[in-house]
Amino acid sequence: MTRRTGYDTVKRLLDVVAASLLLVVTLPLQLVVALIVRTRLGRPVLFSQQRPGRDGEVFTLVKFRTMRPAGPGEDVRSDAERLTPAGARLRSLSLDELPTLLNVVRGDMSLVGPRPLLVDYLDRYTLRQARRHEVRPGITGLAQVSGRNALSWDDRLQLDVEYVDRCSLWLDLAILVRTVSAVAGRRGIAERGSATMSEFTGSGAPHA
Repeated sequence: MTRRTGYDTVKRLLDVVAASLLLVVTLPLQLVVALIVRTRLGRPVLFSQQRPGRDGEVFTLVKFRTMRPAGPGEDVRSDAERLTPAGARLRSLSLDELPTLLNVVRGDMSLVGPRPLLVDYLDRYTLRQARRHEVRPGITGLAQVSGRNALSWDDRLQLDVEYVDRCSLWLDLAILVRTVSAVAGRRGIAERGSATMSEFTGSGAPHA
């Protein structure tokens, strides 16, 4: 299991300082986004979901809501049917991620690390892919700046493990710089043919 005490300590300190500053600086913008979500999608404004963090420990991720709930008796089969135009716009600009800074301050996440995926996926990873949980999950990561949701699941998870093996403050800084470019260019927001990304069903034997 990967543990780099000095790096972890400095990274945690930088995460807390940077995320706290970003929460304050973006507060007016977050209020505007909250008003848009309240007006276009109704309540609740925030979306919360259980996600696995470091060592698979489950925490509650918070984001701005971008999808409408399924109506009573409504057979909704894909995210495309629930993703609203306003929600798609917020996703394309990554504005839905702003409340996730609270997860960074709380220590659930880091600014940089493998994206936290669904709890249901935990049993579907190979042993190598499961190494993505050796570090705190991040708002952005190596996979996000290398193609994001346009990558195949195997490529995405391979990059997550590569990050675990190579993580350093310099790599984190490089990923943050590349994130600005990726968000500005709105690249890899969704998988081809999907409004978001397809379900991860596994890459083979879970313990291979």
